[in-house]
Amino acid sequence: MTDTHLSQTRLDSLALDPRILAGLAETGFTHCTPIQAETLPIALEGHDIAGQAQTGTGKTAAFLLATMQRLLGHPAEPRDAADTICRPRALILAPTRELAVQIHKDALALGAHTGLRLGLAYGGTGYQRQRDELAAGVDILIGTPGRLIDYFKQRVFDLRGIEVVVLDEADRMFDLGFIKDIRYLLRRMPPPESRQGLLFSATLSYRVTELAYEHMNQPRLIKIETEQVTADRVRQCCYMTANEEKIPLLVGLVRGWLEGDARIMVFVNTKRAADRVWGYLQGNGVNTGVLSGDVPQKQRLRLLREFTEGSLPVLVGTDVAARGLHIPDVTHVVNFDLPEDPEDYVHRVGRTARAGAAGDAVGFVCETYAFCLPDIESFIGAKIPVEPVDPALLAAVDPGSRLRPERVRRDTRRSDERSSGDRARRPRGSETTTSTGQPSRSRRPRPAKPSPAESPASAASTDPAAAPAPQSPAPELAVTEAPRKKRRRRRRKPAANRGDGVQSPRPVEVEPVD
Repeated sequence: MTDTHLSQTRLDSLALDPRILAGLAETGFTHCTPIQAETLPIALEGHDIAGQAQTGTGKTAAFLLATMQRLLGHPAEPRDAADTICRPRALILAPTRELAVQIHKDALALGAHTGLRLGLAYGGTGYQRQRDELAAGVDILIGTPGRLIDYFKQRVFDLRGIEVVVLDEADRMFDLGFIKDIRYLLRRMPPPESRQGLLFSATLSYRVTELAYEHMNQPRLIKIETEQVTADRVRQCCYMTANEEKIPLLVGLVRGWLEGDARIMVFVNTKRAADRVWGYLQGNGVNTGVLSGDVPQKQRLRLLREFTEGSLPVLVGTDVAARGLHIPDVTHVVNFDLPEDPEDYVHRVGRTARAGAAGDAVGFVCETYAFCLPDIESFIGAKIPVEPVDPALLAAVDPGSRLRPERVRRDTRRSDERSSGDRARRPRGSETTTSTGQPSRSRRPRPAKPSPAESPASAASTDPAAAPAPQSPAPELAVTEAPRKKRRRRRRKPAANRGDGVQSPRPVEVEPVD
């Protein structure tokens, strides 16, 4: 039986390779979603596609199936044995690291029986490991623009063999400023007539459409229109709240939801606000993770894995976590800060009610971001029910219960320990080097002053009979203890002015050339 969000088109009815169908059978997919039913027949014929559909409707599987079928249906051309540089046949570009990791995970599942080699390149971690994997050779390369350009300029791989190029979440590429990097890569591939282009996004703006027509070969524009922009099964509401009531309201709502089997995502607009909300939730006994641009990449992936598995019930994040991530069973999405861009509201709300499930989206209409609500309602074409705050929902939050992010203190402590450790390991008077690599002159160690019990004066005062006659210090000690006079270098006069009989060389006269 198929779900209501699926179409009547079966995946095994399409012209797909049996090895791809085997991977689909293992993943449990049987029917196409609307965007897959519209785009796959056209893409499998070799046409370029610019597709738009709601988030969570299967766009990733659509371009992965089309890409794998293209590579399996057109075997790679033989190469010269001397040509050892990696030459991928397909390139998939994603705007964020998390989305690139997820695409790679889905590609491994769908292409388990195809024999296609997959490569992944994204910033923040694994630089040398990723470089070695690409150098060994891949068929499908998935990554973010920055790390890909870095490896490309090092000639780890080239783009002359690209047969399929995919741009996922193309509108987000513009928002993050990647469009110059995208054009840099596209211009180093074969011409649009010699490759297949697939562009997918939740929203197709005019600038994205212009990019499609500039770097694609007569793309087919496909839009899956729905009655409302947000997912059909999302129950939306807002609370009119003051700024000082937002934290107590959030803690009260989260505690009530966690009494059941809830998985909650809380969105804020800034990294500083993410740390603040995380601190209050964690300080009031709610196990929470924070996901923002300041969190190291390994920790971000670990938090996403724990949140997906259910061991971490609450995740606070910025719009880094609002695009393209497929996390099943997210029951509640809270817009702690209403986004200033209405499109971001659609992507945030799209983290719940995915793949035909139901979910709740709650927004806080506060004093700071209340002006965003009319724009959001105009964009989604619907009024969001606004409810007053019931005092029973406000939790008793101690102002001192907020925790500071441990990761910030840990990073600061590590940098301080490194700097202090370098100073401690360097002995006094040792030779150091300057920035040019030349040894620098260090000060000589000062001789230790004698203690009062060991000084000659103290000995004479204690035993006058045994007091020795004063002697002059040894010559070596006198030289060592004497302060060094700073020598002043005199400026030598030219030989012609010294009167020592040495003539200065005359300047060579050069005749002008006409």
